[in-house]
Order: sequence, then structure tokens, then C-alpha cells
Amino acid sequence: MAIDDSRTCVVLGGRTFIGRCLVVRLLTLGNWIVRIADSAQSLQFDPAESKYDSPLNRAISTGRASYAHVDVRHKTTILNAIEGSEVLFYMDDIDSCNQDFYFAYSVIVQGAKNVVNSCRRCKVKRLIYTSTADVVFDSSHDICSGNETLIYSSKFKDLYSELKAQAEAYVLLANDIDGLHTCAIRPSNVFGPGDTVLLPSFIEVAKSGWAKFIIGSDQTTSDFTYVENVAHALICAEAALTSHMLIVSGKVFFITNFQPTKSWQFALCMLEGLGYYRPFIKLPAAVVRGIVLLIKWMDLNLSSRDLKHVSVHNTIQLMSRTRTYNCSAAERHLQYSPIVPLDDGITLTVKSFKHLAKDWSTTRFGDIIEQSKIEELLGSGDVADILLWRDEKRSFICFLGVAFLYYWFCVCERRIVSSTAQLLLLIVVLLFGYARISPKVYGYARFSSKISRMLPLFELSEMSMRSFVRSIVNIWNEVDHVARSLAEGNDWSLFFKVVVAIYLFKLLVANNFPTSMGLGLAFSFIFCLIYEQYDVEIDGIIGIIFEIMRQSIVCVTSRLPIPTPSPLCINTTKPTKSNDQ
Repeated sequence: MAIDDSRTCVVLGGRTFIGRCLVVRLLTLGNWIVRIADSAQSLQFDPAESKYDSPLNRAISTGRASYAHVDVRHKTTILNAIEGSEVLFYMDDIDSCNQDFYFAYSVIVQGAKNVVNSCRRCKVKRLIYTSTADVVFDSSHDICSGNETLIYSSKFKDLYSELKAQAEAYVLLANDIDGLHTCAIRPSNVFGPGDTVLLPSFIEVAKSGWAKFIIGSDQTTSDFTYVENVAHALICAEAALTSHMLIVSGKVFFITNFQPTKSWQFALCMLEGLGYYRPFIKLPAAVVRGIVLLIKWMDLNLSSRDLKHVSVHNTIQLMSRTRTYNCSAAERHLQYSPIVPLDDGITLTVKSFKHLAKDWSTTRFGDIIEQSKIEELLGSGDVADILLWRDEKRSFICFLGVAFLYYWFCVCERRIVSSTAQLLLLIVVLLFGYARISPKVYGYARFSSKISRMLPLFELSEMSMRSFVRSIVNIWNEVDHVARSLAEGNDWSLFFKVVVAIYLFKLLVANNFPTSMGLGLAFSFIFCLIYEQYDVEIDGIIGIIFEIMRQSIVCVTSRLPIPTPSPLCINTTKPTKSNDQ
């Protein structure tokens, strides 16, 4: 097709995530002369676009594509870019919200006003605006098969969504004024090659301490949209606006992949494709949201530019609520249907993000599941797996078992000997009764195999006994060493440490042994899990507390007189040395 037979369109925001894909698709169709307008001073090619046979590179060389620098805050640059065109595809960049509110407002809202006024002045016929489905989402309520009758949210999930709602409303109000016809599309959770929001957020969460958690419910459902389908929807909207404008002009349309899917299933398909392991602990979104807000309130390592915590916040919002949309209006009036299925879109996206894949070449097998400090301290064995809730069912059973033993020995008002005797009697009765019933119900072979698996748990090897005895001896020798140091009367610091430790033991254990025991057992199942995620923060707080205690002890001991050894100690030590000699 000759250039003279082609129509001229402007893609404002042509170097954004969606804009790049739209430009390539327009050039591939072959019946468009495309003016790429963006805030960059000059057109910069990506490595994939710099190849000689790329559509953009060929179009630039043949004159089918051109580039213009546009700052939407200044109407003059817009006028120069759109003069002589009949169609304007308009999309702004989410990165504009990474700065202050005034800048974001001037780019998104005031920029939309400048674009509309420029289109009216230059007699542009059609304006298609790329909005977002988040303009109707308030973060507090699910949206199930939402359609275009939904009103704007009264409490937006972020600044970008609020400003996009204002810009969208202004574009729609400008419809059919001075011959300009407008419409808007609302894609939901756009992803694909070049994504700067969705998949990077998943990766940041996977790299952080939250990687072990499934945040929110794993049953929430969301609609996702592959970026090429969004570009296709924009072209469909332009065609519909041309052929039957009365039905389309001034309207909005939700755009998805027509395949609602579980949010965590979508995220895990992405992450597993890049080599990140699957989370295995479910954590309610309300708990995580509270932790994030608490850290923000404490101002610990969190700011608006901290990508890790922003990514966690975005993931919480995505995973905690169902958001699905009915696209029947777009299907009926725009003749839109996805051209890339969801599974193919995931595959293409993962393939394009291989540079962010987990580096397995430098990862040892033992580090595939990253080992934390508390896991090393607990020995990386069954105890660690139970206290860190690696297997929720197993940990919960152990917790119930510990609670039962606590009730049996501490809460019931019985002596330790009678409690132990009754517990052993109960175990013997249960084992014998099970042995008698099991062959009749399940079969003797099954019972025998269970018993054979349980018996080794009660065996103690010679090596284990030697290690146990060696530990007892080491503890005894350490106590003897501390007692000798105290007897010399030279170390005030050691004296205060021992006194405080004994007093705390008396206060917490000796006087309130059952209560302290119960709190300690319950605390162990909670603290280990929390410490694994916030070991740096907790270590810092503990370090500060110990430093304050140390300085206090030094301040007190420096004012105390230096004790002199008594003659008795001198007389008793000299003969000992002579005898040793």
C-alpha cells in the first residue's frame, strides 16, 4: 500500500509499555503512518528494535514512522505533534507517579486537558484514551463480573488510579465537541514483555523475605490482559468509533483476556518459569497489611521509593480481592476478542524476562530454599521445620500435642510422678487397644508397618548418648568456671549478669512455672516464624537493648570499689600451686 493511501495517527506515549506494542501493531497492519510522540528528547531503540528487520526500524527508514518530543504540560509541543492527523491514541506513563503529587497531576490530569484542547484546535476526529480498570476498585470490596455501569471508586487504591479517573472523565466529557469523538478502554492488570509494574513486583516479592508466603487467599480471582490484546483493543476501538460512533463515542469499555484465573496461580506460573521456588505458607492479607503499615509507622527502612515494600503493598492489593470484569460490551460494540491466549502470553512474558531469572549456576543445592539464621540455630532439621511452619498440618499437630502435654503436666493439679504414671498407662492402653482393633479393621500388615516406623523414634544411638553426656559435662564445667570467677570477687560485670539471670529465673520460672512454661511453648511457635522474616530488625533492637544494659553495668561498676582478695583466698591458693608443682 502506498504511503498516500495510508491514514495518519499519533501514538502519544508511544514509548510506554502499551505504546510500544501499539506502534508495532499499527506498523504491522501496513495502512497507517504512525507519529510516535513521547517525553524523551529523541527516539531511542531497544536492543530488540535496533535490529535491521524490526518493523519500527524499517518504518523509520521508509518514512512510515516518525518521532516527536512532546511534553503534555506544554500545549505547543502537542500541537506540533498532532497537526494533520485524524486519530490520536493517548496513554500516559505510570512512572510519572513516582515523583511528587504536583508533577503527577500536571502530567496525567492537566496533560489530558491539554491533549483534548489541542485535538479540538487541530480538528483531530478521534481520541482513544487508555485508562485502567482500577478506577472503579476501592481495595475493600470484591468486583465480580463488573461492567461499565460501575461508578468511580470513592477511595482509590493509589494516586495513579485517582488521577487516571479524573483524566478519563475529562476525555469522555469532551466527546462530540468541535467534531472530536472520544472513548476509553480500561484494561485489567496488563502484563507482557516490557512490563514495568506487575511482573517486576512479583519478582521483588520473590527476592524479599516474603518469598516463603502466599499473601492473602489463594482462592481470589482476577482478570489479566496481555499487552498485545490491549493494543488490539485500541485499534478495534478506533475502527468502531469510525463506523458506528453513536454507540461507542463517549463510552468506556473493560478489556481483559476473557480468562479469569486465580491470582496466585498466575503469579506462580510467572515465578516458577523464572526459577523462583513456590511459596508454601499462607499468610492472611490483613496480617501482612498490618505489618507493612506498622513498619511504615515506625519508619524502619520504608519510604515511597522503597520498591520492595511498594511491591509487597501492590501484591497484597492484587491477591486480597477478587477483580473480574464483564467484557461483553467490548465484544459486542468494538468487535474485540483476545488474539493472544493467557497461557501463550505468560510464556512469551517469561521468555522476555529471562535476564531477571534466578541464577541457579551460582546457587548450591542446599541454598535452593534459602536458609535463615533461626533455621541454622534450630539445626535445619525436624524441629526447624515444625517451629517455622514448613508443613502447616504437621506443625499444627505438634502444637496440639505440646498443648496437651502442657495441660496434662502443668494445668491439672497432679504431682509429676502421678501425671507421668497416668500418661504411660494411657499410652499402653491405647497401643494395646489399637493393636487389637487394627487387624480386624485395617489389616495386621498395615498396623505392623506403622509400629515398625514408630519404634526407631524411641531408640537412642551410642553416639547420641555420648553427645548428650558431653553436653552435660560442658555445662557443668562452665558453671564451675563461673563459680570460681565469682569466688575471686574481681568481676563486677559477671556478678551482675549472674544475679540478674538468677532473679529472672526466680521471677519467671520458679514462682510461676506453669504460666511461664505455657507462654514459652506458645511463644516458640510464633517467635521463630516472625524472627525468620525480620531477623535484621529484631537483631538491631536486641543489640540496642544489650548495649544500653552494658553501658549501664559499666557505669555502675566504674563507681564501685575494686575488691581485694581476702587472706583466706591467698593462703588457700598458694599450697595448691606448690602441690601442683
